[in-house]
Amino acid sequence: MNTELLKQHIATYKKWLSSNKEQAQQEQTERTKLSLEYQAYTKEKMLAMTEDDIFEYIAPLWAMLIWGNKQYVIDKLIADNGIELLKKQLTNLIWGADKIEARWDEFRKKIKGMGPAMMSELLCKTHPNDYLLWNRRALIAFDYLGISNLPRYDYQFTGKMYAALCQQGKEISKIMQEEKIVSTDLLAVDYFIWQELQVQSNLSKLSIGSSSSKDVAEQIEKAPKKEAEFIHNDIRDKVADIGRWLGFNAEVEKKVAAGAVVDTVWEVTIGNMGRVIYVFEVQTSGSIDSLILNLMKAKNNKAVQGIVAVTDQKQIERIKREIGDLNQFNGELKFWNYTEVLKVHESLQYVNESINNLGLVPLGL
Repeated sequence: MNTELLKQHIATYKKWLSSNKEQAQQEQTERTKLSLEYQAYTKEKMLAMTEDDIFEYIAPLWAMLIWGNKQYVIDKLIADNGIELLKKQLTNLIWGADKIEARWDEFRKKIKGMGPAMMSELLCKTHPNDYLLWNRRALIAFDYLGISNLPRYDYQFTGKMYAALCQQGKEISKIMQEEKIVSTDLLAVDYFIWQELQVQSNLSKLSIGSSSSKDVAEQIEKAPKKEAEFIHNDIRDKVADIGRWLGFNAEVEKKVAAGAVVDTVWEVTIGNMGRVIYVFEVQTSGSIDSLILNLMKAKNNKAVQGIVAVTDQKQIERIKREIGDLNQFNGELKFWNYTEVLKVHESLQYVNESINNLGLVPLGL
């Protein structure tokens, strides 16, 4: 970490705090209020949460700003995971006795639809002295400060990685304290990051669009085997997010025909046509034959109007060779490079967050 650069920004921040005492006090009061609100969700209270309680717990998160219809998103979260598993895993993530590395990895393995931004925000607001809030803004700040080995993609975000980032956040907190900043917990670090470390030149450098398809494919291909499930599920969930932002009812791990449980479906009802379903199968590793067989079975559902294999360019070419003599597809199978999925997701996330920040749609509608 470039500590001299950090200290320069802390000095600027101290001047801002001194010149904007009323706003600074409001922000400190806001942080205290947020922490107290989330600390009120004790282990016992979380295990007893109803669906309405879960909405009240998750909907106010900053990470939820990308969604206009928060009720729909949280209803899907409950439906996809089951309320009992969701409550159990949320409680373990926040209050569990195991190290954060284990709790984090278990949560990501067992819960669909909640990524690092939401998870870290809940942890930070509940335990602001221990856990860092991680999102795109934190990535920009840490990169600017010269911190290396940062997770650019969600699949890289293991519990071990999160623990290491929290330690870096504590180093920033320590230096802020040494420089006589009054409030220096990791939630205060987040406010400092937003105020001082959003360097515009880093926005384009960190854009997925600046990485070539080959670079992304190589990074995913080289990922350790234990991360393979995270990679697959991350891309699967991003395809579902894209569908929801486009107005489809999107689900993951959905049975669409006998013997065919597919990674993601987009579904919509169109006038007299009835249900229209688009099926997506994600292939990051494993057998191509099983992917082809699953898509062939999915076609037996007459409502399925499109089937898409989501993978890298190398595997796209392999799949094309494999299905070359199969009349069942008859040119119907489409291909989506997962690099493009990441680009589209990042772009739509920015668009939705920007629009929703206007406050045009009341919370929960």
